[in-house]
Amino acid sequence: MPGSGPLLETNNILEHPTGPDYQLVLGEGTYTLKDDLHLATPPPHPSDAPQPNNNPLATTVGPPTAGSRLSIAVLAPRKPPSQNLFRTTTSQSTRSNIPPSIAEEAQSPKSDAGSTVNGLGSVGYYSQTSSFGDSNPALAPLPVKGGKKDQKSKPKNNIVKSNSSFVSRVIPHEAWQKRLTERSPDGLFAFANVNRAFMWLDLSSDLKTENMTKVLFTKAHALCHDLNPVTKSNTHLDLILGFNTSDIIWYEPMSQKYARINKNGMINPSAISSVLWLPNKENLFVAAHMDGTLVVYDKEKEDADFVPEEQSPIENGHTNGHANGDGPPALKFQVRKSVQSRNQKTNPVAVWKLSNMKINSIAFSPDGQLLAIVSEDGSLTIMDYIEEKVLDVFRSYYGAMLCVTWSPDGRYVLTGGQDDLVSIWSLVDHALVARCVGHNSWVTDVKFDPWRCDERNYRFGSVGEDCQLLLWDFSVGMLGRPKLTRARGSISGNDRKQSLSTVGRFRSNSNLTQVQTDGTNGDEMVHPVDSMASTAVLPPVMSKSIDEHPLCWLGFEEHCILTSCKDGHIREWTRPTDL
Repeated sequence: MPGSGPLLETNNILEHPTGPDYQLVLGEGTYTLKDDLHLATPPPHPSDAPQPNNNPLATTVGPPTAGSRLSIAVLAPRKPPSQNLFRTTTSQSTRSNIPPSIAEEAQSPKSDAGSTVNGLGSVGYYSQTSSFGDSNPALAPLPVKGGKKDQKSKPKNNIVKSNSSFVSRVIPHEAWQKRLTERSPDGLFAFANVNRAFMWLDLSSDLKTENMTKVLFTKAHALCHDLNPVTKSNTHLDLILGFNTSDIIWYEPMSQKYARINKNGMINPSAISSVLWLPNKENLFVAAHMDGTLVVYDKEKEDADFVPEEQSPIENGHTNGHANGDGPPALKFQVRKSVQSRNQKTNPVAVWKLSNMKINSIAFSPDGQLLAIVSEDGSLTIMDYIEEKVLDVFRSYYGAMLCVTWSPDGRYVLTGGQDDLVSIWSLVDHALVARCVGHNSWVTDVKFDPWRCDERNYRFGSVGEDCQLLLWDFSVGMLGRPKLTRARGSISGNDRKQSLSTVGRFRSNSNLTQVQTDGTNGDEMVHPVDSMASTAVLPPVMSKSIDEHPLCWLGFEEHCILTSCKDGHIREWTRPTDL
């Protein structure tokens, strides 16, 4: 192109803007922007075709991108939040017969970043609950050779010396091993994707602008990634990356080893929008593919051409999620390979078809028993993935749902999406309890702040394409007073607490307006869309435009709030010093 310079690798840039525009003022004090780290966007690969026209009417469509999302690792044990946080007396805890002593010990939530806080999220906690694949002997762990029980398995290929056409270039810091040895044990590691680059950062280092390692892929864009809290240690980190090419990379950065899974889409050829390690599993993870399929993989198994083993249709009753209910015909939930299959020598471990449209995000409940899925068709699906069945299907006011998260106690699910709303869903009531109004564009991420929650009060945040960060507070008492008396009935805060501790199964015989299906999965309920007039409206306690680019990720840590945008800015907001 005339006047364009050479395509060069550029460096990350660190800035420290100050002033009232870079402060978040709340009741508990003022959050201050500490760092604005701008990650370098890699140039296109030389063999890449020219980027398609950005004209929205153009017929050529570029590869999907996800902005910059983060996976956070804190290697040192965390101090629990100062408040006396939730006891996990949720319906799921009761259903799983968790002893009261275990439930009381698990007072604090699992961090959104994946680390554990005061028990909940730990191996000891999860081992008391039902676990995926427990009843299938074909999935039993193999005997440990040589007695090295605590040794973590690593991928086999050296990514620095890789001759794979998938990996373009790897740039380790010249002193990365020294930095790793000398780093503060309670600091923050971050892993971030920027187009075809994947960066390993030490956010607690004075050299945070210098990547610990930067991996450049040839043409593939990493859209999602997740760090396994079960295998995390000072010498080992297991990361899973999902790409727009449908490939998956298992990456262990401390040894610089990697393996490629679903190579060239052998099992599923569609792009991956979300990927998560299964709770309390060293090897298993689930990938949400953009064709509406969830696939469970084992990081150590070889891939094989996938032929569906089962076709068990279960009417899901999905529509496109719009208020008028019009949309494509209902999809039948299909178990295409069951976790109970005895054919477990190769990937996949399990395959479930949930939607005819793209799955946008997934999240496991804090007790590891349920999976929440949000889709382009505007649906929130609550799935008992251990039993491989759908329990509830909720729908957005209109448009796609883009993000989902659980409250630290597992009582509520938050969703955000194209209706510019954050919605609060009560799992024990099977109901929408409030809509959160304040964004002016699509809501791209939503998370709870476990350090600002207690047994009755919740703090959460949301970010959106309007470049705004919004913070919200709500309490059980607020949710017990709906805006209008609804046909489905309201449950007061005390009644809700009682129902949480006494329900023997996740389902309850409440007087919900419901659609009972005729499929084999008779427990499932499909819920109608609530009108705006009948639903409580929650305003934010703080709203601020914090970036010049659409925001795409949000995280809460003990000492800070982290945000990132589609242009690669990672911003760290320190909490008030008197907290």
